[in-house]
Amino acid sequence: MHKSRLSNIIIDCQTDDVEAAAGFWAAAIGRVAESDADSAEPYRLLEGPPGEMKILVQAVRHESRVHLDIETNDIEAEATRLEGLGAKRIAEVKTWWVMEAPTGQRFCVVRPQRADFEENANVWRGKGNA
Repeated sequence: MHKSRLSNIIIDCQTDDVEAAAGFWAAAIGRVAESDADSAEPYRLLEGPPGEMKILVQAVRHESRVHLDIETNDIEAEATRLEGLGAKRIAEVKTWWVMEAPTGQRFCVVRPQRADFEENANVWRGKGNA
């Protein structure tokens, strides 16, 4: 048995100026760009109300796009479950998997990101069935 749920929306920006990209997207969607981020990190959180899904801006080298993160307490079990649904593993990065849906969208399977994960995640028993 393991748990998972949709966790983050990441706005991938092909840019060398993640601060400017975060400023644009924060203004566009009514959030505040994280002000105390480590300048060496390619991510910027767009701070929103407590309990809402996280939205991050990420500086990338590939084409700009949006991707989703699925958070889980068992990355291997979740990746295997998603493979059973037709997804495929693309790359293992640090502690997470980049995966691709049968329709081509990329997404990541990551460790729990939000404080309310345990009480609000889906519970999967066996081969992907609730």
